[in-house]
Amino acid sequence: MSALALILANRGHSVSGSDPRNNAAVERLRAQGIQVFREQSSANIKTICSNVDIPPVVVISTAIPKNNPELEATKQTELKILHRSDLLAALIQAQPSIAVAGSHGKTTTSTLLTTLLATTNQDPTAVIGGEVPYYGSNGHAGKGRLLIAEADESDGSLVKFSASLGVITNLELDHTDHYVNLDELINTMKKFGQGCQRLLANYDCPILKEHFDATAWWSIKTAVDVDFAAIPIHLYGNQTIADIYEQGELIGQITLPMPGLHNLSNAMAAIAACRLEAGLSFEQLKQGLADLQPPGRRFDFRGSWENRQIVDDYAHHPSEVRATLAMARLMVNSGLSPLPCPPKRLLAVFQPHRYSRTNKFLNDFATALGDADAVLLAPVYGAGENPIQGATSESLAKAIKIQHPNLSVKVGQDLNQLALLVQKHSLEGDLVLVMGAGDVNNLWSQLQLLSQTTRYRSSLAA
Repeated sequence: MSALALILANRGHSVSGSDPRNNAAVERLRAQGIQVFREQSSANIKTICSNVDIPPVVVISTAIPKNNPELEATKQTELKILHRSDLLAALIQAQPSIAVAGSHGKTTTSTLLTTLLATTNQDPTAVIGGEVPYYGSNGHAGKGRLLIAEADESDGSLVKFSASLGVITNLELDHTDHYVNLDELINTMKKFGQGCQRLLANYDCPILKEHFDATAWWSIKTAVDVDFAAIPIHLYGNQTIADIYEQGELIGQITLPMPGLHNLSNAMAAIAACRLEAGLSFEQLKQGLADLQPPGRRFDFRGSWENRQIVDDYAHHPSEVRATLAMARLMVNSGLSPLPCPPKRLLAVFQPHRYSRTNKFLNDFATALGDADAVLLAPVYGAGENPIQGATSESLAKAIKIQHPNLSVKVGQDLNQLALLVQKHSLEGDLVLVMGAGDVNNLWSQLQLLSQTTRYRSSLAA
């Protein structure tokens, strides 16, 4: 929503909105002259209507409940209401565009794609779900030919998009609050693919390979029968070196300044999209690789705390947890890392996101978390869902102990207690990897507050 607001404001539209939080994204909006109300009230709609000559259009997301006071006032005033996806669909339709979809890696892939285009002077417009480090924002109103959009499948609204090139990173059942089964998700993604002029897909994903007819394929496992391939030569804790193939022919080698096979796949997708839709040469793209960084909340180093390195990551599905832990384990084992110091041990702090997802994937989460040296669990972040019996962090802890009897697992009752558990059970040299899509990213602030409180008490004792 904030990315859309930024782009519209930069294109000369009068934009207003509301958000009870006052964070960096809100400050960016205000800096662009966007009026952001601190409270969501029906009075806001009256204020906006009184300041304009033409009735405003109100844009909402799926997260807005029907009893929201602004939404109710909008209906009473009979203003036009658009879903966020309707607005994004209009932007995608208005210019050549690349829409990146998939169960995992779409934010990273669209971020890497945007960065490669930006560093090769293409100045794309970007609407991304996470912060693009190159721009310091999740939205950018570019002057170039292309628009890059992250196409979220969580509510099925991506079927509205008609992109010049669609990209699907992978497919796996998630968002069980919306999709009853995998077939439903496959059918939705097929509609998305059919709505795009061309489709680029991941050959390594068995579901995509079986059910989709893509214009072009990429892989990190084989260069045979695929259009683009990145075959890893060396996997380090701080980078990946890979040979790049097009149509089965070796065209060069890259050094990706990001570890992990999942990031190599995301980068190959971005390179392939640039080759297909922007017509950029491999040499042009190779020069831009050094500037690649993951988006915010994707293995995001928050700082050092009592000789522990704290990293925040958005992983909230078993496959994402597995991939993130594998990348962190590579850093521990290789002694190489993009962090200030190579970590000695891996402490996973995980917050399950949604009761429906926790219930569906309880044992899968237990398996994935087994690659850590110790595990701390936060309470389930419900995201508006009602609790489901058995879908709790305590149940997950039991499942982990059944699969990994020797693994230390503790459950915190809130973020404050979780910070105390980190203090008690972590060791100097640990990588404290905080994972989840809820408010567990605030743990860094809790740890800092804990240190301040401890120092204050020590000074009083002295």
